[in-house]
Amino acid sequence: MVAKPLLILVALVAFAVPIAASLGWLGLILQYLESPMPLHRALGDMVWQTGTDFLLVAIPMFVLLGEILLRAGITERMYDGIVKWLGWLPGGLMHSNVGSSALFAATSGSSVATAATIGTVAIPQIEKRKYNEPLFLGTIAAGGTLGILIPPSINLILFGLLTDTSVPELYLAGFVPGFALALLFMATVVVMCWLRPGWGGEPVRASWAERFQALPALIPPIGIFLVVVGSIYVGIATPTEAASLGVVAAMALAALNGKLTVTMLRHAVEGTMRTTSMIMLIILAAVFLNFVLSVIGLTQALADFVTGLGLSPLQTMLMIIAILVFLGCFMETLSMLLITAPLITPIVVALGYNPVWFGILLMVLLETALITPPIGINLYVVQGVRGRGEMLDVMKGAAPFVITMFAMIVLLLAFPQTALWLPSLVY
Repeated sequence: MVAKPLLILVALVAFAVPIAASLGWLGLILQYLESPMPLHRALGDMVWQTGTDFLLVAIPMFVLLGEILLRAGITERMYDGIVKWLGWLPGGLMHSNVGSSALFAATSGSSVATAATIGTVAIPQIEKRKYNEPLFLGTIAAGGTLGILIPPSINLILFGLLTDTSVPELYLAGFVPGFALALLFMATVVVMCWLRPGWGGEPVRASWAERFQALPALIPPIGIFLVVVGSIYVGIATPTEAASLGVVAAMALAALNGKLTVTMLRHAVEGTMRTTSMIMLIILAAVFLNFVLSVIGLTQALADFVTGLGLSPLQTMLMIIAILVFLGCFMETLSMLLITAPLITPIVVALGYNPVWFGILLMVLLETALITPPIGINLYVVQGVRGRGEMLDVMKGAAPFVITMFAMIVLLLAFPQTALWLPSLVY
């Protein structure tokens, strides 16, 4: 029973059907094959109830926040500032790629936006400073994945909505693993450049005076991060309201930089509408599919299958991780989150695991999916920004960072307090 929906979904994706349409068609096909009731008649009510959820308003707000930061030139100055501080490490600007991605992720909430933004700024430096191109591209693709783990994250909001888990607790839980993963990415660069000294390009030299002069460029993204996340934890804003405050702060920064024009805002809003429309269509299709899966009994069948195997909680968790890694090679991350979170989270909680901890583990698995072929979205984003050469270069450069993510998964399994320490401290 579990194999049939998966085979249908893989077939639809193989025929290049857009992912939102694939999820919708899968729901309709399963309805006609497995259900005696016309489940599609509930679609209108589901679309209305889901589409009017106040929490989802945070999605266009975070997307608009990232658009404004990019178009106001704040991101480019931030990158140049981080270069001054991290460019001396073995690997030079590759560390700046990761550091800038972590800092931008702490304001945008989107992995795709992070990879595209940092890639636009960084890629012209490859030939100029003679870096190993695949590894340099890999740092951008991998660094971009931090957007769904470091708060404020759109995916963590959706996980909280789907599983009735506290978003503020999820945000707290994402801090330590998110920045720890960024440090592991940088350590990976150091190791690769130690093994292949020629890959590190020309070093970037900066005096201490130049470094301190660059600090003001780092203040705007940090300030927006404090506005967004700080307003949640001092109790003056919900995640949705905090996202709106972030947009106001970004507009104020754009005004201070002389970039707040009607033309800039129009382009930012247009970009936001395109991205939000795509996300919402996928969400609505996935909600309908989850409803169909529940009605035809697949959710309960999957739970019964897992519990009937007689495995220990750790063995079951390892099996779940293996399944999610496999799915991540063939599914877009947002649809993967919307399909798997409602199905798997109840099983994980029944095994005795904390849902907040599992939310963070799932985000790392989704990050892995972003840079594993053939459907790794960040790979295509980086190649699109690059605009030349072969896709294989990006895939080869991202491969060491996939191994790093597996190390992070092992760390979360061995030391759950990596994710749970901050939430337990606050709550």
